[in-house]
Amino acid sequence: MSAASATLVHAPAGAREDQALRRAATASFMGNFVEWFDYAAYGYLAAVIAVVFFPAADKTTGLLAAFAIFALSFIVRPIGGIIWGHIGDRYGRRNALSLSILIMSGATFCIALLPTYAQVGLLAPVLLLVLRLIQGFSASGEYAGAAAFLAEYAPDRKRGFYTSLVPASTAAGLLFGSLFAAALYSLLESEQLHSWGWRIPFLLAAPLGLIGRYIRLHLEDTPKFREMEKAMAGKGAESRVPIRELLGVHRAKVVIAIGVTCLNAMAFYLILSYMPTYLSAEMGMGETESFLASTVSLATYIGFIFLMGKLSDRFGRKTMLIAASVLFLTFTLPLFGLLDGKGFVIILLIQMAFGLMLAMNDGTLPCFLAEIFPTSVRYSGFAFSFNTANAVFGGTAPFIATWLIASTGNTMAPAWMLLGAAGLALVAMLCISETAHGALADD
Repeated sequence: MSAASATLVHAPAGAREDQALRRAATASFMGNFVEWFDYAAYGYLAAVIAVVFFPAADKTTGLLAAFAIFALSFIVRPIGGIIWGHIGDRYGRRNALSLSILIMSGATFCIALLPTYAQVGLLAPVLLLVLRLIQGFSASGEYAGAAAFLAEYAPDRKRGFYTSLVPASTAAGLLFGSLFAAALYSLLESEQLHSWGWRIPFLLAAPLGLIGRYIRLHLEDTPKFREMEKAMAGKGAESRVPIRELLGVHRAKVVIAIGVTCLNAMAFYLILSYMPTYLSAEMGMGETESFLASTVSLATYIGFIFLMGKLSDRFGRKTMLIAASVLFLTFTLPLFGLLDGKGFVIILLIQMAFGLMLAMNDGTLPCFLAEIFPTSVRYSGFAFSFNTANAVFGGTAPFIATWLIASTGNTMAPAWMLLGAAGLALVAMLCISETAHGALADD
């Protein structure tokens, strides 16, 4: 028994529960932060990667190539969701999360070591795609696992607040990535950035990943999972296939979950990852200024997420998610229309407004997805639906937005994409009952 476990055993019951919850929250935040800093570094350096890894071409073609690899990395995410869900529902949430962070960090570190197109030709983007596929596979288990882990540890009345740590840590990873990219653009000459500077954030993956893995390995699995293990002992649980149960018994919930998640998937990647590139490439804003605006808006977005998680505990997940869809339907076109030709302050305020609307969705969604599936398939249900929506609507969003703008000349294309996703999410949310204000389902 570890020293930490011994301390928990000898502490009073209430203190043990509080300490276990705090450790679970810390581990989920840190691990998710590391994974999503690794994953986001690519998006923030897309303009540089387009030059380093692809043949010389016009700026739009290079960006399309970089975003195509970004999108292709999402192909494996539904498959990854099935595999990670199987591991998490059969062998424990902790085991799945400890392994996923190791794979993500290893793949990200290897990106830093890749040769460029100038050195090895087409082999460079092929190797980049392979490592991005490995990153996508790892990411497919991270968000869902961390949310299910926290939902199963949190008190019923504070479940929304605690699970909001997951999107907050994701945004914190993006924030760190944005700050890092802004610093690289500010401190390095263009030649230095394209020669070696772009490798630095990917090199950080190794030490950060080892720290995150160490924290996770020193946790117990969730009370819900341990109860399920005891209940299933001797009942043939070793032959259980979670994805078969999920798609056989809970098919309708999976369809609803994918529909609800589509807005989160598209808005997350358009607003938080693609926006700096959009502002610099399409709106003519300086690269340093576009990253600075995204950085400030990300910082406020993190605060919004915690607020929305808390509000979802009070008003319910359905109320918050419907409100988010309605706000996107109402304000997306006007806000995008105001971006063109405006100064830094106005653009920053617009990004903060988008961040507020996204936080209303993002701060609520993890808890909703954890609540609609029972313990036996919670990880699988969350991971499969979340990753399928992200593969279809999220990973393709930067590529489709860039292609639509290039094809039509209409810089409002991302706004119309968001409107479509918001409408679909609203319809899906209207098809299910409220999930808050009660214990997590066990069957």
